[in-house]
Amino acid sequence: MQKLNIGIVGGAGYTGGELVRVLLHHTHVDIKFVHSSSSAGQLISSVHTDLVGDTDLVFTNSLQDTIDVLFLCLGHGESVKFLASNTIAPTIKIIDLSQDFRLTSTAKQGDRNFVYGLPELNKAAIQSAHNIANPGCFATAIQLGLLPLAAKGLLKDVYTTGITGSTGAGQGLSNTGHFSWRANNIQPYKTLAHQHLEEIKQSLHQLQGNTNTAVHFVPWRGDFTRGIFVSSIVETSLSLAELNKLYTEFYSGHPFTHVSLSPIDLKQVVNTNKCLMHIEQKENKIVIHTAIDNLLKGAVGQAVQNMNLMMGLEETAGIQLKASNF
Repeated sequence: MQKLNIGIVGGAGYTGGELVRVLLHHTHVDIKFVHSSSSAGQLISSVHTDLVGDTDLVFTNSLQDTIDVLFLCLGHGESVKFLASNTIAPTIKIIDLSQDFRLTSTAKQGDRNFVYGLPELNKAAIQSAHNIANPGCFATAIQLGLLPLAAKGLLKDVYTTGITGSTGAGQGLSNTGHFSWRANNIQPYKTLAHQHLEEIKQSLHQLQGNTNTAVHFVPWRGDFTRGIFVSSIVETSLSLAELNKLYTEFYSGHPFTHVSLSPIDLKQVVNTNKCLMHIEQKENKIVIHTAIDNLLKGAVGQAVQNMNLMMGLEETAGIQLKASNF
Protein backbone atom coordinates (compact mmCIF):
# COMPACT_ATOMS: atom_id res chain seq x y z
CA MET A 1 0.00 0.00 0.00
CA GLN A 2 1.25 3.45 -0.91
CA LYS A 3 1.96 5.60 2.12
CA LEU A 4 -0.23 8.58 2.98
CA ASN A 5 1.48 11.95 2.81
CA ILE A 6 0.83 14.01 5.94
CA GLY A 7 1.18 17.69 6.81
CA ILE A 8 0.97 19.16 10.30
CA VAL A 9 0.26 22.81 11.13
CA GLY A 10 0.99 24.04 14.64
CA GLY A 11 3.73 21.53 15.30
CA ALA A 12 5.56 23.27 18.16
CA GLY A 13 2.91 22.74 20.86
CA TYR A 14 2.12 19.70 22.99
CA THR A 15 -0.38 18.21 20.52
CA GLY A 16 1.88 18.90 17.55
CA GLY A 17 4.80 17.16 19.22
CA GLU A 18 2.65 14.23 20.29
CA LEU A 19 1.28 13.88 16.76
CA VAL A 20 4.78 13.80 15.25
CA ARG A 21 5.75 11.21 17.86
CA VAL A 22 2.84 8.93 16.95
CA LEU A 23 3.05 9.35 13.18
CA LEU A 24 6.78 8.66 13.03
CA HIS A 25 5.95 5.09 14.07
CA HIS A 26 2.83 4.73 11.87
CA THR A 27 3.85 2.37 9.08
CA HIS A 28 1.28 3.74 6.61
CA VAL A 29 2.21 7.44 6.65
CA ASP A 30 5.03 9.76 5.64
CA ILE A 31 5.28 13.18 7.29
CA LYS A 32 5.97 15.66 4.48
CA PHE A 33 6.12 18.83 6.56
CA VAL A 34 5.56 20.20 10.06
CA HIS A 35 4.58 23.87 10.01
CA SER A 36 5.37 26.29 12.82
CA SER A 37 5.54 30.07 12.48
CA SER A 38 7.44 30.44 15.75
CA SER A 39 10.00 27.65 15.19
CA ALA A 40 10.57 27.66 11.42
CA GLY A 41 14.08 26.56 10.51
CA GLN A 42 14.69 24.70 13.76
CA LEU A 43 15.03 20.96 14.10
CA ILE A 44 11.81 19.47 15.46
CA SER A 45 13.94 17.55 17.97
CA SER A 46 15.33 20.84 19.32
CA VAL A 47 11.80 21.79 20.46
CA HIS A 48 10.46 18.30 21.21
CA THR A 49 13.66 16.99 22.72
CA ASP A 50 12.32 13.48 23.33
CA LEU A 51 12.50 13.06 19.52
CA VAL A 52 16.30 13.37 19.40
CA GLY A 53 17.48 10.42 17.33
CA ASP A 54 14.00 9.76 15.92
CA THR A 55 13.77 12.41 13.19
CA ASP A 56 15.83 14.97 11.29
CA LEU A 57 12.73 16.90 10.18
CA VAL A 58 12.90 20.69 10.40
CA PHE A 59 9.99 23.03 11.11
CA THR A 60 8.89 25.06 8.09
CA ASN A 61 6.73 28.15 7.58
CA SER A 62 5.56 27.05 4.13
CA LEU A 63 2.82 24.64 3.05
CA GLN A 64 2.78 21.87 0.44
CA ASP A 65 -0.11 20.66 -1.71
CA THR A 66 1.36 17.18 -2.22
CA ILE A 67 -0.31 15.72 0.87
CA ASP A 68 -3.35 13.57 1.52
CA VAL A 69 -4.21 14.68 5.06
CA LEU A 70 -3.55 17.94 6.91
CA PHE A 71 -3.68 18.02 10.71
CA LEU A 72 -4.38 21.39 12.34
CA CYS A 73 -2.89 21.51 15.85
CA LEU A 74 -3.72 25.15 16.41
CA GLY A 75 -5.22 27.01 19.35
CA HIS A 76 -8.94 27.57 19.62
CA GLY A 77 -10.05 30.20 17.12
CA GLU A 78 -6.86 29.85 15.09
CA SER A 79 -8.01 27.11 12.70
CA VAL A 80 -10.80 29.30 11.33
CA LYS A 81 -8.28 32.07 10.70
CA PHE A 82 -5.76 29.69 9.14
CA LEU A 83 -8.24 28.24 6.64
CA ALA A 84 -9.53 31.71 5.81
CA SER A 85 -6.04 32.99 5.02
CA ASN A 86 -4.55 29.93 3.27
CA THR A 87 -5.71 28.06 0.18
CA ILE A 88 -5.81 24.33 0.88
CA ALA A 89 -6.40 22.12 -2.16
CA PRO A 90 -9.92 20.62 -2.05
CA THR A 91 -8.46 17.11 -2.45
CA ILE A 92 -6.66 17.39 0.91
CA LYS A 93 -8.56 16.02 3.90
CA ILE A 94 -8.39 18.03 7.13
CA ILE A 95 -8.45 16.88 10.75
CA ASP A 96 -8.76 19.84 13.11
CA LEU A 97 -7.88 19.49 16.80
CA SER A 98 -9.28 22.86 17.91
CA GLN A 99 -12.87 23.48 18.97
CA ASP A 100 -13.59 25.67 15.94
CA PHE A 101 -15.75 23.21 13.95
CA ARG A 102 -17.20 20.85 16.58
CA LEU A 103 -20.72 22.29 16.75
CA THR A 104 -23.23 21.95 13.94
CA SER A 105 -23.57 25.73 13.96
CA THR A 106 -19.84 26.15 13.19
CA ALA A 107 -19.12 22.95 11.23
CA LYS A 108 -18.91 24.65 7.81
CA GLN A 109 -15.94 26.65 6.51
CA GLY A 110 -16.35 27.66 2.88
CA ASP A 111 -16.95 24.46 0.91
CA ARG A 112 -15.73 22.29 3.77
CA ASN A 113 -18.14 20.53 6.12
CA PHE A 114 -16.69 19.03 9.29
CA VAL A 115 -17.93 15.79 10.87
CA TYR A 116 -17.67 15.48 14.65
CA GLY A 117 -14.93 12.91 15.12
CA LEU A 118 -15.97 10.74 18.06
CA PRO A 119 -15.64 7.23 16.57
CA GLU A 120 -17.83 5.59 19.21
CA LEU A 121 -20.65 7.90 18.10
CA ASN A 122 -20.05 8.69 14.41
CA LYS A 123 -17.89 5.91 12.96
CA ALA A 124 -19.85 5.53 9.72
CA ALA A 125 -19.90 9.28 9.10
CA ILE A 126 -16.17 9.52 9.82
CA GLN A 127 -15.39 6.77 7.31
CA SER A 128 -17.00 8.81 4.51
CA ALA A 129 -15.93 12.26 5.76
CA HIS A 130 -13.55 14.69 4.08
CA ASN A 131 -13.03 16.89 7.14
CA ILE A 132 -13.04 16.00 10.84
CA ALA A 133 -13.52 18.14 13.94
CA ASN A 134 -11.66 16.22 16.64
CA PRO A 135 -13.52 16.20 20.00
CA GLY A 136 -12.27 17.94 23.13
CA CYS A 137 -10.46 15.93 25.80
CA PHE A 138 -12.96 16.41 28.64
CA ALA A 139 -15.79 16.03 26.13
CA THR A 140 -14.42 12.65 25.03
CA ALA A 141 -14.08 11.31 28.57
CA ILE A 142 -17.52 12.52 29.68
CA GLN A 143 -19.40 11.46 26.55
CA LEU A 144 -17.98 7.95 26.50
CA GLY A 145 -19.33 7.48 30.01
CA LEU A 146 -22.82 8.62 28.98
CA LEU A 147 -23.48 7.49 25.39
CA PRO A 148 -24.89 4.00 26.17
CA LEU A 149 -27.54 5.47 28.45
CA ALA A 150 -28.40 8.21 25.95
CA ALA A 151 -28.72 5.66 23.14
CA LYS A 152 -31.45 3.91 25.17
CA GLY A 153 -33.17 7.18 26.10
CA LEU A 154 -32.33 6.55 29.76
CA LEU A 155 -30.13 9.54 30.51
CA LYS A 156 -31.34 11.95 33.13
CA ASP A 157 -29.55 14.93 34.65
CA VAL A 158 -25.81 14.41 35.01
CA TYR A 159 -23.53 15.67 37.75
CA THR A 160 -19.91 15.19 36.76
CA THR A 161 -16.46 16.10 37.99
CA GLY A 162 -13.20 15.62 36.14
CA ILE A 163 -9.53 16.28 36.83
CA THR A 164 -6.94 16.92 34.11
CA GLY A 165 -3.17 17.08 33.87
CA SER A 166 -1.24 20.26 33.16
CA THR A 167 -0.67 19.41 29.47
CA GLY A 168 -4.38 20.05 28.94
CA ALA A 169 -3.70 23.76 29.30
CA GLY A 170 -1.23 23.81 26.41
CA GLN A 171 2.42 24.76 26.25
CA GLY A 172 2.02 28.50 26.82
CA LEU A 173 3.00 29.92 30.19
CA SER A 174 0.29 30.82 32.69
CA ASN A 175 0.03 31.39 36.42
CA THR A 176 -1.67 28.01 36.91
CA GLY A 177 0.69 26.14 34.58
CA HIS A 178 3.95 26.54 36.47
CA PHE A 179 5.32 23.47 38.26
CA SER A 180 5.64 25.40 41.53
CA TRP A 181 1.88 26.14 41.41
CA ARG A 182 0.70 22.75 40.15
CA ALA A 183 2.82 20.59 42.45
CA ASN A 184 0.83 19.27 45.46
CA ASN A 185 -2.12 21.40 44.41
CA ILE A 186 -5.57 21.13 42.79
CA GLN A 187 -8.13 23.76 41.81
CA PRO A 188 -11.59 23.82 40.20
CA TYR A 189 -11.97 26.09 37.17
CA LYS A 190 -14.70 27.09 34.71
CA THR A 191 -17.24 25.62 37.12
CA LEU A 192 -20.49 24.74 35.28
CA ALA A 193 -19.27 26.76 32.29
CA HIS A 194 -16.59 24.67 30.53
CA GLN A 195 -16.37 25.14 26.76
CA HIS A 196 -16.79 21.40 26.10
CA LEU A 197 -20.32 21.35 27.49
CA GLU A 198 -21.90 22.38 24.19
CA GLU A 199 -20.40 19.53 22.19
CA ILE A 200 -21.37 17.08 24.95
CA LYS A 201 -24.97 18.28 24.87
CA GLN A 202 -24.97 18.09 21.07
CA SER A 203 -23.91 14.42 21.08
CA LEU A 204 -26.40 13.44 23.79
CA HIS A 205 -29.15 15.16 21.82
CA GLN A 206 -28.06 13.27 18.70
CA LEU A 207 -28.69 9.95 20.47
CA GLN A 208 -31.54 10.75 22.82
CA GLY A 209 -33.42 13.41 20.87
CA ASN A 210 -35.20 16.34 22.44
CA THR A 211 -34.67 16.15 26.15
CA ASN A 212 -34.21 18.44 29.11
CA THR A 213 -31.15 16.52 30.28
CA ALA A 214 -28.61 18.88 31.85
CA VAL A 215 -24.91 18.23 32.38
CA HIS A 216 -23.51 19.93 35.50
CA PHE A 217 -19.74 19.80 35.18
CA VAL A 218 -16.98 20.86 37.57
CA PRO A 219 -13.48 20.49 36.05
CA TRP A 220 -10.33 20.43 38.14
CA ARG A 221 -6.67 21.21 37.49
CA GLY A 222 -4.52 18.33 38.75
CA ASP A 223 -0.93 18.15 39.93
CA PHE A 224 0.17 15.68 37.23
CA THR A 225 1.06 16.13 33.56
CA ARG A 226 -1.06 13.68 31.55
CA GLY A 227 -4.49 12.14 31.85
CA ILE A 228 -8.13 12.84 32.65
CA PHE A 229 -10.26 11.06 35.24
CA VAL A 230 -14.02 11.76 35.21
CA SER A 231 -16.80 10.64 37.58
CA SER A 232 -20.40 11.17 36.43
CA ILE A 233 -23.42 10.63 38.68
CA VAL A 234 -26.84 9.79 37.19
CA GLU A 235 -30.03 8.10 38.35
CA THR A 236 -31.24 4.85 36.79
CA SER A 237 -33.51 1.92 37.55
CA LEU A 238 -31.17 -0.57 35.87
CA SER A 239 -29.22 -3.04 37.96
CA LEU A 240 -25.43 -3.03 37.93
CA ALA A 241 -25.42 -6.26 35.91
CA GLU A 242 -27.76 -4.71 33.34
CA LEU A 243 -25.59 -1.60 33.14
CA ASN A 244 -22.38 -3.53 32.58
CA LYS A 245 -24.09 -5.58 29.87
CA LEU A 246 -25.46 -2.42 28.21
CA TYR A 247 -22.07 -0.70 28.20
CA THR A 248 -20.12 -3.77 27.09
CA GLU A 249 -22.47 -4.39 24.16
CA PHE A 250 -22.49 -0.70 23.14
CA TYR A 251 -18.69 -0.59 22.90
CA SER A 252 -18.17 -4.11 21.52
CA GLY A 253 -17.21 -2.80 18.08
CA HIS A 254 -14.88 -0.10 19.36
CA PRO A 255 -11.30 -1.29 19.94
CA PHE A 256 -10.12 1.42 22.34
CA THR A 257 -13.06 1.73 24.74
CA HIS A 258 -13.41 -0.89 27.45
CA VAL A 259 -15.64 -1.55 30.47
CA SER A 260 -13.82 -2.79 33.55
CA LEU A 261 -15.54 -4.72 36.33
CA SER A 262 -12.76 -3.64 38.67
CA PRO A 263 -11.91 -0.09 39.80
CA ILE A 264 -9.79 1.82 37.29
CA ASP A 265 -6.93 4.27 37.72
CA LEU A 266 -5.18 6.86 35.58
CA LYS A 267 -1.94 4.91 35.02
CA GLN A 268 -3.88 2.28 33.09
CA VAL A 269 -4.52 4.72 30.25
CA VAL A 270 -1.65 7.24 30.26
CA ASN A 271 0.43 6.91 27.06
CA THR A 272 -2.36 4.90 25.38
CA ASN A 273 -5.37 5.62 23.17
CA LYS A 274 -7.68 3.74 25.56
CA CYS A 275 -10.75 4.87 27.41
CA LEU A 276 -11.43 2.69 30.44
CA MET A 277 -14.64 2.91 32.42
CA HIS A 278 -16.02 1.40 35.61
CA ILE A 279 -19.54 1.67 37.04
CA GLU A 280 -20.49 1.76 40.71
CA GLN A 281 -24.04 1.73 42.08
CA LYS A 282 -25.78 2.77 45.29
CA GLU A 283 -29.55 2.27 45.27
CA ASN A 284 -30.89 4.18 42.22
CA LYS A 285 -27.73 6.22 41.64
CA ILE A 286 -24.70 5.17 39.63
CA VAL A 287 -21.25 6.65 39.21
CA ILE A 288 -19.58 6.12 35.85
CA HIS A 289 -15.81 6.57 36.10
CA THR A 290 -13.89 7.13 32.86
CA ALA A 291 -10.17 7.62 32.30
CA ILE A 292 -8.22 8.68 29.20
CA ASP A 293 -4.89 10.23 28.26
CA ASN A 294 -5.79 13.83 27.36
CA LEU A 295 -3.04 14.05 24.70
CA LEU A 296 -3.92 10.73 23.04
CA LYS A 297 -7.54 9.54 23.24
CA GLY A 298 -8.37 13.14 24.16
CA ALA A 299 -6.51 14.62 21.18
CA VAL A 300 -3.78 13.14 18.97
CA GLY A 301 -4.53 9.42 19.34
CA GLN A 302 -8.17 10.02 18.47
CA ALA A 303 -7.13 12.23 15.54
CA VAL A 304 -4.99 9.39 14.13
CA GLN A 305 -7.83 6.96 14.81
CA ASN A 306 -10.06 9.26 12.73
CA MET A 307 -7.46 9.42 9.96
CA ASN A 308 -7.32 5.62 9.87
CA LEU A 309 -11.10 5.42 9.52
CA MET A 310 -11.22 8.17 6.86
CA MET A 311 -8.47 6.61 4.76
CA GLY A 312 -9.62 2.99 4.93
CA LEU A 313 -6.85 1.78 7.25
CA GLU A 314 -7.19 -0.55 10.21
CA GLU A 315 -8.69 1.60 12.97
CA THR A 316 -5.93 0.74 15.43
CA ALA A 317 -3.01 1.29 13.02
CA GLY A 318 -0.13 3.22 14.58
CA ILE A 319 -1.83 3.72 17.95
CA GLN A 320 -1.48 0.36 19.70
CA LEU A 321 0.31 2.13 22.53
CA LYS A 322 0.99 0.52 25.91
CA ALA A 323 0.57 1.89 29.42
CA SER A 324 2.99 1.30 32.26
CA ASN A 325 2.29 0.68 35.95
CA PHE A 326 5.38 2.69 36.87
